[in-house]
Amino acid sequence: MFKVANWMIVSRSTLLIDLLDCRWPQEFLVKLVSAQPSTMAKTLEQHENSLVIFDLATIDLQQAYQLQRCIDREYSDVKTVFINFPKQMDAKFLIHCAITSGVFYSDANLAEISTGLTKILKGGSVIPQELYKSVQNDTDEEDQLTIREREVLQALLSGSTNLDIANQLFVSESTIKTHLYRAFRKIGVSSRGQAIAWAQTHMHEVVV
Repeated sequence: MFKVANWMIVSRSTLLIDLLDCRWPQEFLVKLVSAQPSTMAKTLEQHENSLVIFDLATIDLQQAYQLQRCIDREYSDVKTVFINFPKQMDAKFLIHCAITSGVFYSDANLAEISTGLTKILKGGSVIPQELYKSVQNDTDEEDQLTIREREVLQALLSGSTNLDIANQLFVSESTIKTHLYRAFRKIGVSSRGQAIAWAQTHMHEVVV
């Protein structure tokens, strides 16, 4: 006897939800539930889902990021998929290799998405190669940073001066300048503003 999987679609588009509800339950032998971004957490508590699909055409990217982090923290067995993923803006910060199983650009049709979901159902992942490589490169760059360099970059996000950071970490101001210089070189930036922008995208999990 086949086991019915439980999937959730998070979207503000009633039309898309109705369309998928007509296709996917029969095509993939799944039970599909829907949720608004504001009700996702509550819906997850009420249903045992193995996959959550985010419709980025109707969800703000930062909100999608926060919702996925919620899943990662509280539902370790749940995987995520993004549909209508934008090509024209840098949204790769959404991709978390441990939890993201699929990414489909906004020009992907339902047949392409269905083919990808079939692979995901079998335990695979479907992420465009160039996007996956870019995420891996960013991860490599971040991993090269020392713990102290990561702490200093994180401190920049709070608007701290070099002296503030030095006092916070109990080191000299010149030591902080050295850490910043080395960190800037590793992540490929040349200014404080660029470093802050990089940290905003890549260092969500760092806690000083």
